[in-house]
Amino acid sequence: MPDRGEPPPLNSLAFDASVRIPVPHLRADPSALVPKFRLPYLASSFRSSLPFLQMPKQVLLCPPTHFDVSDHKNPYMSGKSSVDRAKAQQQWQALCAALEDAGYQVETIAPMPGHEDMVFAANQVFVGFHQGIGKFIVPSQMVHPSRQGEVPFYVDWYRRRGFKIIEVDLGADYLEGHGDLLWHPGWSRIYAGYGFRSTKSGVEKFRDAMSKLEIPVIPLHLVDPYCYHLDTCFCPLNNEAVLIYPGAYAPESLAALRQFWKRVHELTTDEAHKFMGNGIVANGRYLTPHITPHLEFIFREEGLAPVIVESSEFEKSGGSLFCMKAFLP
Repeated sequence: MPDRGEPPPLNSLAFDASVRIPVPHLRADPSALVPKFRLPYLASSFRSSLPFLQMPKQVLLCPPTHFDVSDHKNPYMSGKSSVDRAKAQQQWQALCAALEDAGYQVETIAPMPGHEDMVFAANQVFVGFHQGIGKFIVPSQMVHPSRQGEVPFYVDWYRRRGFKIIEVDLGADYLEGHGDLLWHPGWSRIYAGYGFRSTKSGVEKFRDAMSKLEIPVIPLHLVDPYCYHLDTCFCPLNNEAVLIYPGAYAPESLAALRQFWKRVHELTTDEAHKFMGNGIVANGRYLTPHITPHLEFIFREEGLAPVIVESSEFEKSGGSLFCMKAFLP
């Protein structure tokens, strides 16, 4: 159910690559909301991977009640296409249903008037877990003034649910939550993109804060304006495999990134710019707004079943499925 609390003041499973699994191509039907799909046949093909199985089972989303494209924050926001509010609501409900059908408990935060991008629940804080302190968040400092006011609402939501708040003194730097900060499955390290939204110094300050928890942070320099957040060009598929768009990274960052993964699958430019790397890995499924034969082959190799969840209205604002959720520990 949506959170109805008072808003705060605005200043306040690794897989065996030799196994070939027949993976069906599914589509989340917004009219039915829940894609009718189960995965019993996959269980015998998985090698046990404890850190991967410890990933979250709850997810936070924000209804698109006030969603709109009101200014130009990235190359996707042309302003030429108005938002179809009814269609956006339908697509958001289909995403919630696909996550629930994959076994996740969906939590929501109340949308606030005047915050049209609040639907992109990945950006306002970084969410984590550490055995020493439990569940925690690091509040974002966002680049665009129109998004900065979202942060206190999210921080208050997490605070009232017992999350420890780790404040990083960013000064004049920026840090944009799970847009640019992504966990390796199992909470073992954090990959941190910078260059368009999060700043290099902001990532360094975040790295210093995480070092006190002995959590390594891997800085990655982004160079493609269409991949202005790391979550548009980087998606861990399991403990050993990652989906990336190589053209999004500076050469030294691309080289650094590759050393942490046994298998690195590459998106084409067209796939990346159509948000196919901004999908959600959800208990043996890959939720994606689009699919290609190339990606179907990759998912088959990694034992993932693609589920199509349309996000055309949100793509007008430069976001898709991953941008719209935050996993909760």
